[in-house]
Amino acid sequence: MQKDIILKLLPSDANDDSIIRKSIAQYLGEEEKDIQGFYRLKQSIDARSRSQVWINLTVKAFVGEPFQTREIQPLSFQDVSHSKTRVIIIGAGPAGLFAALKLIEAGIQPIVLERGKDVRARRRDLALLNKEGIVNPESNYCFGEGGAGTYSDGKLYTRSSKRGDINRILNILHQFGAEENILYEAHPHIGTNKLPHIITAMREQIIASGGMFLFEKKVIDLVFENDTLTTVITSDGDRFSADAAILATGHSARDIFELLYSKGLLIEAKPFALGVRIEHPQSLIDSIQYHCAVKDGNLPPASYGLVEQVNERGVFSFCMCPGGIIAPAATGPGELVVNGWSPSKRNNPYANSGMVVQVEMKDALSYFKKSNPKVLPDPLLLMRFQESIEKAAFTAGGGQLKAPSQRMADFCTNKISTTLPDCSYLPGTTSTDLRTVLPDFIHQCLQKGFQAFGKKMRGYFTNDAIVVATESRTSSPVRIPRDQDSLAHPQLQNLYPCGEGAGYAGGIVSAAMDGERVADRIIKKEGKTPPSQKQ
Repeated sequence: MQKDIILKLLPSDANDDSIIRKSIAQYLGEEEKDIQGFYRLKQSIDARSRSQVWINLTVKAFVGEPFQTREIQPLSFQDVSHSKTRVIIIGAGPAGLFAALKLIEAGIQPIVLERGKDVRARRRDLALLNKEGIVNPESNYCFGEGGAGTYSDGKLYTRSSKRGDINRILNILHQFGAEENILYEAHPHIGTNKLPHIITAMREQIIASGGMFLFEKKVIDLVFENDTLTTVITSDGDRFSADAAILATGHSARDIFELLYSKGLLIEAKPFALGVRIEHPQSLIDSIQYHCAVKDGNLPPASYGLVEQVNERGVFSFCMCPGGIIAPAATGPGELVVNGWSPSKRNNPYANSGMVVQVEMKDALSYFKKSNPKVLPDPLLLMRFQESIEKAAFTAGGGQLKAPSQRMADFCTNKISTTLPDCSYLPGTTSTDLRTVLPDFIHQCLQKGFQAFGKKMRGYFTNDAIVVATESRTSSPVRIPRDQDSLAHPQLQNLYPCGEGAGYAGGIVSAAMDGERVADRIIKKEGKTPPSQKQ
């Protein structure tokens, strides 16, 4: 028989298959020799007790019958090289890649246009960014094959379960090379060192199936007649036509937002969050979260999630990276943006997280009215606000992507730090009063938020932590509307806004699911059978 069993184990026991087998036998009242095998269904850490950390483990056990490995149905891809239906996909992030794979399953040819470079060439531009502060506007942490997630951690946790099939997305990533643990861990994570290989395998599959995948193809114009997009034009003068186009450009493609606005196409300002990235010694976070002086070697580096209401605004942690590194995520000269990432082992000595505050249209209006009393609400105003703070951070840092920074307690007492702790941010930090960078409402909310977080996590509020500005690319400050049923833009029946850049996702998994949703609509419109409905 097969049985799903929930076990509560010590961390060391959860890493020992022989002990798990023995625990299964004891739970079922069976002989250990009758347990033919098991595999993990779910695994999470329970650190609520101050005396002991536990691992909650759900397994599928095979008792008295042969063990069977986890059943995963791999995708089956068609040859679409001669397909009569073609779809342009603008952007090769998770939304674009998963849309392309789903179209291929249904026999439709995708043409992927990526403004940046492939993952290998992109790595060289990231080295220049980190070591010399040189920003390539088309190849950086945000632009290039795989999108912003490729070199930004590979976190796969999402709460967007109603938007699609999370397990399908995880299975596809596993099919293309991700470790099996992403299928059962509560907060799955691939790692920046491993995700590029998975992205490369996806691209190779798209090409092998007859799809097109073109790099350094920055879209600069869209030509449409009446309610139909007819041509996509790239910066090198190439022109592409297809039956439909998926716009999956990510949250930092400001030129695309400008293009749509200039064309008279509907776009909307979307609230987002902006703040800083804060870094602690990982050992400190471990001791706080696991209630111990030294972390058990069987436990992963500890993470945290914090949220507080301050002055009727949400202040919350974002993209927490255990054992991680703070990275420069600017996409153009004269701006400073920071983000975080971790390798698969999460074995760096620091823990960093975004700490951000909700920003609304009224905030941007108030900010700009100080210099221009006549400013009015505008679909791009929140994007302009985002740009303005990034430029202020660049100036305060003194150039070459040096980040304006303060110690945490100094930040909360408005004191310029005389020294700064070691930090993982490679371009370097500059001691600055961050009131010169952050708007008053953000600065004040963060001050109160940090102190509140210190009460929730004893030891978190410390001058050993460094506050680094500015974390501003949390999500898109623009939403591109789409029809509720067709998911096409309300003015163009064959243009499909998609993913984070369009305002419909937040992370790798939710963006991938949104890419699949949009592909499904196109498949149905073209009279094809969606892969999920094939017998």
